[in-house]
Amino acid sequence: MSDDITDRWERGAAKINEVYAGNVFPIPKGTMPFYDVMLETIFGTVWDRPELSIRDRRLLVMGTIAAFGSTETWKVQARSALDRGELTPEQLRECLIQLAPYAGYPNVADFTVPTEEIIAAFEAANEGDAT
Repeated sequence: MSDDITDRWERGAAKINEVYAGNVFPIPKGTMPFYDVMLETIFGTVWDRPELSIRDRRLLVMGTIAAFGSTETWKVQARSALDRGELTPEQLRECLIQLAPYAGYPNVADFTVPTEEIIAAFEAANEGDAT
């Protein structure tokens, strides 16, 4: 069983790098039990399933984050979605419009400024990449 958990942790560490495009880094195994369990279960198992794409899973997660009003987690998801090419800046803004009536305007309103900051930083970093 320990080999299976080790495999899941290693898959989770690889998947978190893939999902977050280097915006979130795994910490060494055994440093924090909570983090180990998160890597093994959320990233080594759930995010690693083939039935939904990373983009699909991210959109579901972003909806949940919006409902809970977790701005810091939203910022990580938004930045990673842009960096991975899963969402354009326009699509990210449209997510806010779509989420507001379902997750609540006060929750989503808190995401508007951070979203624009993330988009501005993304566009500045990719300024020379436009075709």
